[in-house]
Amino acid sequence: MPPTDAGTAVEQAPAATTAPDAVRLPDPPAPTVTDTGGGGGPDAEDTLDLHLPDDFVARFADGGGDPPPDDLLDGAGDWGTVSTRAGAFQLAPVRLERDLPVVARWMNDPAVAEFWQLAGEQRLTEVHLRGQLDGDGRSLPCLGLLDGTPMSYWEIYRADLDPLARHYPARPHDTGVHLLIGSGADRRRGLGSALLRAVADLILDRRPACARVVAEPDLRNAPSVTAFLAAGFRYAAELDLPGKRAALMIRDRSLRHLM
Repeated sequence: MPPTDAGTAVEQAPAATTAPDAVRLPDPPAPTVTDTGGGGGPDAEDTLDLHLPDDFVARFADGGGDPPPDDLLDGAGDWGTVSTRAGAFQLAPVRLERDLPVVARWMNDPAVAEFWQLAGEQRLTEVHLRGQLDGDGRSLPCLGLLDGTPMSYWEIYRADLDPLARHYPARPHDTGVHLLIGSGADRRRGLGSALLRAVADLILDRRPACARVVAEPDLRNAPSVTAFLAAGFRYAAELDLPGKRAALMIRDRSLRHLM
């Protein structure tokens, strides 16, 4: 409570007189105030010192219990191996110290560089990869392993959380795909459509909240657009994106067994 103002006059009540034969009773005991750190006396605030479990406190220490980064893609790095007509296929999250040289080499292939625009020093590819690896988990760079051999590069990303979402009617949990096939020999084998279908199925199987897998290949890259169509994607729209005019390709969960 606030203290009494020392400058305020307080009217004194007249003193009471005691009858001659009155029996004086003992004063009642003063109430006990437990000092919990706020100082003693009737004006002290009596508070409780609550001890919360450490694990409860930790949930809110980083901003209110937001999901860990891996949850944005439902653990895409652990989706395992799937069978395709070309062999056993797996997405393996990129490790810079191991994978940077091979990804940089692929980026310098003229057929790839035309669309990825990362040709040049290895440092360019490193910056591109590190931006995802050090991010909040909305994009995961992976090597595509076919029968255990690295042969493609993939990016699995949350399209609804990406700048792409400003260019089309995004829905919650839309998941995007970027890919390149590393060698010309593998590109000539026509592996793109088989692997795209396998990865789209992986996404829909492992991400129950995702209703659509999306992609935005450059319209000039006719083989890529054709591969998406053969993999069960539909041609939804044309988009004017920074640096390219793209085909919006969508694979719908509701149509996955029809296309």
